[in-house]
Amino acid sequence: MQNVNIKNQNDSTKFKIEFKKRLYNFVLSLIKFIDSWPKNSINKVITDQLLRSGTSILANYIEATSASSKKDFVRFFTYSLKSANESKVWLTLIRDLHNRDNIPTNKLLNELIEISKVLAASILTMKRKHRF
Repeated sequence: MQNVNIKNQNDSTKFKIEFKKRLYNFVLSLIKFIDSWPKNSINKVITDQLLRSGTSILANYIEATSASSKKDFVRFFTYSLKSANESKVWLTLIRDLHNRDNIPTNKLLNELIEISKVLAASILTMKRKHRF
């Protein structure tokens, strides 16, 4: 039984490390994407909002990992998910405003959808486990 617990802890730790790397790489890609967009008044407003919400996903995830309580942990994960949802809105607007098949935008959107699913599932699991 103890070997199973150790394996589960190792798998969990490995997943957390990989997910943090995934978030970091997503944010790096997002920043490069935003930086590549033409600078005009509409793009500036949208990309500024996207930069704030997109980087907030990672920042709140990092805050969650150093939370002082389980309740804070869930709260920061929830903020991270809300930022991911907001970022999806801005990315979708960029895609639809420019009315073209934009491979980088779709790639970022797909990754963001997957990240959101992981965050949402984690929040549900934590709430069930700790009865929040």
